[in-house]
Amino acid sequence: MSDRIFGIFGVLLAIGFAAAALTIEESFLSDAVGPKGFPLIIAVVLGLSSAVIALKPDPEPIWPALPRLVEVIAAIVVMILYAQLLPEIGFVFATAFAASYLSWRLGSAIIGAVLTGVGTSVGIYVIFHLVLGLSLARGPLGF
Repeated sequence: MSDRIFGIFGVLLAIGFAAAALTIEESFLSDAVGPKGFPLIIAVVLGLSSAVIALKPDPEPIWPALPRLVEVIAAIVVMILYAQLLPEIGFVFATAFAASYLSWRLGSAIIGAVLTGVGTSVGIYVIFHLVLGLSLARGPLGF
């Protein structure tokens, strides 16, 4: 039953996404596909995959015990905090915090998790900002 609910929700989300994509105004300087093309492709893929899930559900899942659900909720809270803190403390610090916590909860020792978080944060910063020149959220220290 949970797969059917998830599938129906996905189909409805795809319909809403497609409807929103169709409202995008096109500029007179657009390419052949236009700005609606990519969002519509995403909506079609989401709709088809959700329809398959709704029509061919897996057997009922075995839900995790309460302690595991608390860990999942804590990971969701960390990701929400990440999104909220990103513009405030910057990409490097927010990503280091989130990656460290998630790495720790996935089984790394605390020191290893912190090293993984910092390495991930700095590595992504170097590749995306310094090498590729993309803009990332700046923190109070300017990076």
